[in-house]
Amino acid sequence: MSNPSNKGSGLTFKYLKNDLPSGIVVFLVALPLCLGIALASGAPLFSGIIAGIVGGTVVAFTSGSALSVSGPAAGLTVIVLNAITQLGSYEVFLFAVVLAGLFQIALGYLKAGFIGYYFPSSVIKGMLAAIGIILILKQLPHAIGFDKDVEGDEEFMQADGQNTFSELSNAFDYIQPGAVIIAVISLFILIMWERPFLKKYSFFKIVPGALLVVVLGIVINEIFKVNAPQLYLTGDKLVRLPVANSVKEFVGQFTLPDFKAYSNYHVYVVAITIAIIASLESLLSVEAADKLDPYKRNTPANQELKAQGLGNLLSGMIGGLPLTAVIVRTSANINSGAKTKLSAIIHGVLLLLSVIGLASVLNKIPLACLAALLLVVGYKLARISLFKTMYKLGWDQFLPFIITVVAIQLSDLLKGIAVGMVVSVFFILRNNYKRAYFFHKETHHTGDTITISLGEDVTFLNKGSIVLTLANLPENAKVVIDGSKSQNIDMDVLEIIHDFKNTAELKNITLELKDIPELMGMSGH
Repeated sequence: MSNPSNKGSGLTFKYLKNDLPSGIVVFLVALPLCLGIALASGAPLFSGIIAGIVGGTVVAFTSGSALSVSGPAAGLTVIVLNAITQLGSYEVFLFAVVLAGLFQIALGYLKAGFIGYYFPSSVIKGMLAAIGIILILKQLPHAIGFDKDVEGDEEFMQADGQNTFSELSNAFDYIQPGAVIIAVISLFILIMWERPFLKKYSFFKIVPGALLVVVLGIVINEIFKVNAPQLYLTGDKLVRLPVANSVKEFVGQFTLPDFKAYSNYHVYVVAITIAIIASLESLLSVEAADKLDPYKRNTPANQELKAQGLGNLLSGMIGGLPLTAVIVRTSANINSGAKTKLSAIIHGVLLLLSVIGLASVLNKIPLACLAALLLVVGYKLARISLFKTMYKLGWDQFLPFIITVVAIQLSDLLKGIAVGMVVSVFFILRNNYKRAYFFHKETHHTGDTITISLGEDVTFLNKGSIVLTLANLPENAKVVIDGSKSQNIDMDVLEIIHDFKNTAELKNITLELKDIPELMGMSGH
């Protein structure tokens, strides 16, 4: 089959045999996450499903990303929870989500997507590894039957007052043998399913391991119910999808925004906050998706902002949570072998079907088998080989990477990335310290001719090193500062060069400025 690298961001059924199983896997992963994020946000459970449906259909269809999957974002739970309380009603909050969508669309047309290109590769890879570790740490309690923390709570300090490590410690005091049995069998199947020797058989190629895991999870739990009631899983150990018993009841789960709140300035503050954070998280996620994509396709950032904005506009209009591109779902999609955006759309359609007529069946799925799915995704994102590779690249790559990993573990996604960015910028500044000019010194004797050739673009980042170089020039030398190759010389640097004239006289340095603009003139050529 041909390579989808050039047309993978368009809708095509050419790779259905790859995209259908991937879509099913993403649906199974997304379902409890949508519900859990809604619960953690203090919003109606159905609002998480709405956001998942809109993210999986409208955003997937309009986005330029081939493999990114959108839905309600764990990174927005605290903001949503506080905003609903502050604004006084969920309907007023929905109006803020609609406005956030409009702001994002405006950002797309203003071409603000370029921001996404300024996140260093080491930080993006650190984010992926950190998400992998978070999945492992957060899903282990679900795998052994301790489900006090809701699905989708990815922050270090949890909504239930625990943190990631205390939750993990508590979990081992409340082991549920039935959940452990289901999780272990599920993990065994998922690991074996990828063994090359099984791929020779068509059954293992056609049937997704994740689907078999879910079906077996339901069957095993039903066997427990009849033959070993002490192992039977109920309540918060299963998926809990809202069940509508009639069309009227189903329609009643949708909520309309309160447009009368247009005069409340708090609504606009919340809307701008959601728009900025959702845009950042989406740009980071599609950047990470492009790095994970086997075909290395590039997502148009401005188109992504417009797609996400349209998604939030529609989600807010019908009662859904704000959404973003989500790396957990995206990585599950890629790891399941998706080739095009059809897999994300399939996941969205399945979410819609699930609330229309499949809720009673889906509510039999044990969270333990879904935890096994996410444990495998987490391991693939945080492989030991990735840490080894980053270490071999040197400290200027490894330190921002590992600090991003640790910072995300101990805070949340955006704060951790901010810390990683600070470290990365430090190395960028250090590496750029002398990169914008070349210092030629022919001899070391009195009367030397020293040529300092400026590069194509000389910015304030180079101030420190240029000052240091000029300060250490020997007395009685002839110095040529050559700007003939420069397209732009920052005003800060021009001031330093022209100020050096006085120092040169005191040191008896003969100074020649070649194609260096005057301060009152243009700052470049």
